[in-house]
Amino acid sequence: MTARSLAFCLLLAAPFAAVAQHEHHDHAMHMDQGGVVMNANTDRLPRGCEQISDDLEFTIFAGSAYAGERPGVIFGMSEHEVRVPPCSRLTIHFVNEDAVRHQWMVHGLPRYLYPAGMFHIEAMGGQRQSGTFIVPPEDRTYLIHCDMAQHMEKGMRGQLIVGGGSGTLWGVTGISDAFYRSSYLPSTVAALVAALAVIAFAVTMGWKAWRLRQATERGSRPGVCARPRR
Repeated sequence: MTARSLAFCLLLAAPFAAVAQHEHHDHAMHMDQGGVVMNANTDRLPRGCEQISDDLEFTIFAGSAYAGERPGVIFGMSEHEVRVPPCSRLTIHFVNEDAVRHQWMVHGLPRYLYPAGMFHIEAMGGQRQSGTFIVPPEDRTYLIHCDMAQHMEKGMRGQLIVGGGSGTLWGVTGISDAFYRSSYLPSTVAALVAALAVIAFAVTMGWKAWRLRQATERGSRPGVCARPRR
């Protein structure tokens, strides 16, 4: 590659590097050998909150020891559901008891306050990290999960319920169904399908019995014989 070509490539890459650097600085990040805390917020109130309603602390343990006996679950958390009042300030002490990295992430938070709409704690194997953030005033249910590959699918999925919440999320370990059930299907859909199958079987067997009876009656009538073919 000539010097002119190299200079041209660097010129093209400069805007993308600037954007990446800007996005990195947008995330308030604390990092040490034990892990990372991203988008911590101890004093900036979300819109609609006039003051901090409560100061709460939760210690949440993560690791395979909390998977339980659930099929397909390898990892877990000591608390898969956290309930808090609106406008409360939460301090999460996240303790990783495994040898691999784990994360405690909340999604869907207001982006004007939390870049990418998330609060993020990551603890290296055998380490712990603590972070604080303030929840908005609306009643809503937020997703909690570990974003490491396959960790959420293997059990590290939870929910943060603010106020009355906005419903229960699907796939929350030990709380809700592992798969999403569409809202237009009745909760008794399995029983309905089974009932329809029984009805269809009964109708089919009844029709066959009627045909057999008709054939038997025609064959037993006196003077009835088969019409010769031409």
